[in-house]
Formats: sequence, structure tokens, C-alpha cells
Amino acid sequence: MTHPLVTQLRFARAEFRRVMDGVTAEDAMKRLLPMNSLSWMVGHLANQEQFYWIFLAQGVEKVPHPSLNELVGFGRPASIPDWE
Repeated sequence: MTHPLVTQLRFARAEFRRVMDGVTAEDAMKRLLPMNSLSWMVGHLANQEQFYWIFLAQGVEKVPHPSLNELVGFGRPASIPDWE
């Protein structure tokens, strides 16, 4: 049986993909103050998943995208990363 947290993670990812479907690069790179741009939010979520699921959970020190933390990590200043 699948652990409930895994089920919830899969659901959250599916919903995230659903709501992001059709978002253009132009829209993703707009910043509506005081919020960050969608491109920053997506990068931040990717950075968090990389940290928790690759670095902490698996102990892999050479993560696939090491520059994410500098660009969109916790406590970093607001930015508008490239959507592509």
C-alpha cells in the first residue's frame, strides 16, 4: 500500500501541473508585487524538492541543479528567472 504522504505528493504535483498548463513564458516572468514571479516560485519548489528528496533523503551531495539554491533558494532576494 502506498504511504499517504506519497499519495498526497503525487496529487499536489498533478494539481500543480494542471494549473500551470498553458502559462506562457511572458506570463510566468511577470512579477506582481508583492509576490514573486511564477518562474521564481517554480524554481523555488524545484530547489526544495532537490534539497529534501535528493540531498537529505538520498545523501547525494552532487545535486542535478546546484545553481538553483543561489537563484531561488530560501532567503534569496526576489528575481525573475528565465522560464525556459
